[in-house]
Amino acid sequence: MKRHWYATPYALWMTLFTIVPLLFVVYFAFTTKSGEWTVANFGKFFKASNLPVVADSFRLAFLCTLICLLIGYPAAYFLSARNFPLGRALVVLFLLPMWMNFLLRTYAMMTLLEKNGVINTVLDALGLPPQNLIGTEAAVLLGMVYNFLPFMILPIYTVLKKLDLRVIEAAEDLGAPPSKVFSRVVVPLSVPGVVSGITMVFMPAVTTFAISRMLGSGMIYLIGDTIEDYYINFNNRNVGSALSLVLMVLIVISIGLLRMADPKGEGGALW
Repeated sequence: MKRHWYATPYALWMTLFTIVPLLFVVYFAFTTKSGEWTVANFGKFFKASNLPVVADSFRLAFLCTLICLLIGYPAAYFLSARNFPLGRALVVLFLLPMWMNFLLRTYAMMTLLEKNGVINTVLDALGLPPQNLIGTEAAVLLGMVYNFLPFMILPIYTVLKKLDLRVIEAAEDLGAPPSKVFSRVVVPLSVPGVVSGITMVFMPAVTTFAISRMLGSGMIYLIGDTIEDYYINFNNRNVGSALSLVLMVLIVISIGLLRMADPKGEGGALW
């Protein structure tokens, strides 16, 4: 049996659950409810009421990705240190939340942030005034970071863990101080992991709707909520598909621009 036949189950899975649904999205995006071909559905994306929603979605996704990178890179670097034997155990602890259902993790965050939640209970016990945490943009951003942070840490950790230590030792032998070794050797070589992490965080962050609905309490409305409304509340999957298709194109363009930083996935100088 040829080796490529082993990929048959994966190919069938991708065809049935990725390509076929995508074809349905494309079909509905270019048709009306009666099945007639049209491009009018795409005009809904550029409505004056939707553009601020799109801008907010990309802004929060950018902030989420930036925060995850600022937290995730030092964490991955710390965990991958050769003189840190507990690194693998801590990686498992980072993975544990990912084994829980996404909605359960978000409900847990609601328990912390709601009016009678854990945080306000502690503040009340300390004699401090309660804070209005739930239903704010900060709560939605916190929920995004909490849910997507592992997707930033793991790719960077994997790349850093596989770095050839001889390259670092050579830089040290040539007299480079630790700061130079980090900025001129470690960071450039970790670019593939950074790019993968940014991709894995930005894509779900910009399309999320469950986090904004649960932690935003209807006060924070993102493009994912708009698409959900068209599918469920407005019973208009044609416009919902068109919005999804335009958003997917924008995400692909954004990721394409990001990939230009490391087109071959090999790392390289950043300056």
